[in-house]
Order: sequence, then C-alpha cells, then structure tokens
Amino acid sequence: MPDRMQKFVTLRRRMADKREPEDRIRDHREILPDLTPDEAAAQASRCEQCGTPYCQVYCPLHNNIPDWLKMTAEGRMEAAYHLAQATNNFPEICGRICPQDRLCEAKWACTLEQAGHETVTIGAVERHIGDTAWASGWVKPRVPTRLTGRRVGIVGAGPAGMAAAEELRAAGHEVHVYDRHARMGGLMSYGIPEFKMEQRVVARRAGLLTEAGVVFHGGRVLGGNLVFSDLQARHDAVVLAYGAYRPRRLNLPGEDLAGVIPAMDYLVSSSRALIGETAAPEIDAAGKWVVVIGGGDTAMDCVRTAVRQGAEGVTCLYRRDRANMPGSAREVGHAEEEGAEFDWQSQPEALSDVPVEVVVSRPEGFGQRGAVRTVRACRTRLGVPDGAGRKRPEPVPGSAFEVAADLVINALGFTVEAAHELTGDAVDMSPQGRVAADRETRMTKAPGVFVAGDARLGPSLVVWAIREGREVAAAVDRYLGFLPDHVQPEPQTPAGARRDTRIGEAACD
Repeated sequence: MPDRMQKFVTLRRRMADKREPEDRIRDHREILPDLTPDEAAAQASRCEQCGTPYCQVYCPLHNNIPDWLKMTAEGRMEAAYHLAQATNNFPEICGRICPQDRLCEAKWACTLEQAGHETVTIGAVERHIGDTAWASGWVKPRVPTRLTGRRVGIVGAGPAGMAAAEELRAAGHEVHVYDRHARMGGLMSYGIPEFKMEQRVVARRAGLLTEAGVVFHGGRVLGGNLVFSDLQARHDAVVLAYGAYRPRRLNLPGEDLAGVIPAMDYLVSSSRALIGETAAPEIDAAGKWVVVIGGGDTAMDCVRTAVRQGAEGVTCLYRRDRANMPGSAREVGHAEEEGAEFDWQSQPEALSDVPVEVVVSRPEGFGQRGAVRTVRACRTRLGVPDGAGRKRPEPVPGSAFEVAADLVINALGFTVEAAHELTGDAVDMSPQGRVAADRETRMTKAPGVFVAGDARLGPSLVVWAIREGREVAAAVDRYLGFLPDHVQPEPQTPAGARRDTRIGEAACD
C-alpha cells in the first residue's frame, strides 16, 4: 500500500468501474461497486494535504477529510472510520449520495482540480471507509453511560431525525421517532432510488438506532393520527424534522389531468415495491411515454427510474441549458448513458388529453379533461442572470412544439408543510415558507419544541440534514440540562456497544 501522500503527480484519479448501461438498466442495484482496499489506499494517497483544506471547509459537516484520507492511504482503516464517524453519523451514506462535485470535490474545494491534476475521489473513499467498518464489525450502537429520565419525541425519521435520535440517545435521553412511513430513513429509504444507494445501507443504520434503544413509531402522520398536543404532553422536548414533502405546482393548464404526478409520489411508489411493502409499483412507467419536468437531482432520479421500469421513452424538459441546471452533472451523465433524452431550454406551457398527432394537425383541439397525452412547450433563450447568478430563461416567440406523454412527472421541487396547520397554531412559519425558529437555539415559539432539517432550511441535501440533526440534538440536550434533574440508574450495556456521555463530551472509550 502507498506509504506517503501527495501522489497526484504519478497517480491519476480513478473511480470504481461502473456497471455497463445495458446491464444496469435491467435492475435497481447500485451502479458503482466499492473500491478495493488497494484502490482506496492509492486514491487517498493522491491528497495534497493542503495547509488550508478547502474540501473540509466546503463540506457542510466539516469532515476531517485530509486526515482520514491519510489514514486510509496508510491502511489504518479502523482509525479512519472512527474519525469519519466523529463528525458524520452516516459516512457510507454520504459517500454514496452526496453531490461531491458541488461540495468537497468541486473545483473551488480541491486544489488538485484547480491545478489540473483532477480532484481526489473523496466520496468513493468515504464510502469505502464506512463499508469496511461494517464488514469488519467496527460499527457499534452508541449506548449511553447514564439515563437522564428525559423523553424526546422526533417527528420525521429522515437523515435529520435519525442523526438527532442517535446523538440524543447517546446523551442518555429516551428517544421516540415518529414517521409516516413503515421504516426509518425518510427520503433516504423512499425517495433515493436503489441504483444510487441500496436500502440495506439505510436499514442497517436504522437497526443500529434500535439496538441503542431508540423507539420507532411508523405510520404516524403529524396533524392526522399524531396529535401535536399529545406529543407535547408525552415528551419533555419535541423535534420537528418532518422534511419538505409538499410538491410545487406546475402552474400550467392541464396539470390536474390524470397521469400528472409529483416526483416524490413516483419515487416512493417504486421504492415501496422494491423493498416489499407493495407487490408492484402503484405508479408504473412500463410501456409509457414519460416526460419529466425539472432539472434537479430528483428529476434525474425519476428519469432513471422510468428507464428501469421499461418506459417506451423518457424525456426530461428543462428550461435552462446544461451548464445552468441545478442537478449533479454526474447524474445527468448517468441518465444519458442509460438512454434518457434531455430537451434543454424547453419550457412547458400546457398539458393536454389530446394525442400529440391530433394536436399537431388541429391545435385548437388542445383539451384538459381526461388523461394526459401531450405536453406543449416552447424554446427558451437565456437572458440576464437572476439573484442567484443563473441566467433567466425567456420564451422564444413562435417556437412551440409538442411532446407525447402518457405520464408526466413534476420534479420542480418541494415546499414545507405549514406547521401552524399541523400543530394547531402552536408553531409558526417563516416568511420564506419554513418552520420558524430561533437561529441559535433552534426552538420554535412553542417552549421545548425545536426544528431541524428541510423543515427549517427548505429542501436541501442529506449532508445538510445530518448537520441539522446533530446541531438540534445539542440544542435539545442543553435545554433539557436546565430542567430539574431526572438521572436514572446506569443502563446495561450490550457487549461490544459504545458508551457515550453528553453531547459534546468525550466518549468513555
């Protein structure tokens, strides 16, 4: 194995070999295998070990990337895992699904990329560290050294909720997690397709929480069969981490036609069938002409899922060009390899239940009463940049065209469900449409009620949700520390389990 760093001069960047497109579209398994130990060590040894590690700066969790790269290069894998785990509850998950090309591996984050040597394969090495730890038996439940007698309820079992649950349980609190779905993971389990991350990866983390003593309550919906006032009465603190599930509207004529569906409904349907919760997908693209509207990572997930389900054809309509799309360029490349088509600078204008061949011959026959059959769009040109620096799309007069569609998937994004409706006005929303809370304490206007993840930030990345979960756990722990003491007898520790103290303190081992 390499015995020193800075080998970027003699070693080229290399990822594990992807499965061939014609093979991978036949199933939903991950398209990238893990690196071998020698490959991981070699790729880690390319790190320049910068004095100012911008990869760490641009990681939302500020992972100790240069240090665990060096440990991997030296073959000290157990130490590398414990260092990675110190800042990230789910390193093998982030290694798989983080958009590293926009974070730690971006040209502004890795000096090797800036110098023309190609970035270090940080994500692939992080995944290897996590998977090696699981295979070697180094991953243990974090069992507290003492019980505080305090009970915390977390609404939402996604990355923010799971990270908060692990931290709070390790601090000694009784933790109950409530979620609408039957298993933990949130959108990691139901919204991220298995060709990006197989569900066993999330399931083993969920199992670890159960081993640590976290109690999960599936099939519970806040504002429905989970009443907020009851939740408050049963817990000393409550964390709202219910994500951002409400789809944005297309605001197009015909968007209420049958066959026009939100992206998350489609992805959840596919995931539930794959993990055995349903016999078949409730929404199936097999044999259909599919049009996906949007240009983010969720749109790419829908496009690639439709290909695997056997769609007759899959087209993604996006109103800007490739360079200005918000999604990962890597994911677009995967989708193109698998046969999806992209119609850049195309802005949908209306949806119709009239077949495309009829619309073309009789434009006046554009109806909106039955099931969708046609999408009408126009070409765009890019004008002046907007507030975020991206060029505004402007319709090109006289450029209308039609695309056949039996299934139209709305992947324009999501918003946060109104907290005041779910909590009986106990919690407010911010002017930006998120759950309102103090920026430092993360507490809402309701005492002892906190918020984390997409519910506070708006739709974001899993890595940001993990950071949110860790930070809200620390805030809740501080809050509970000021309440009258309820310390319980020391709990029994399963053999091999980790023993943890309060959040922010050193572990006993």
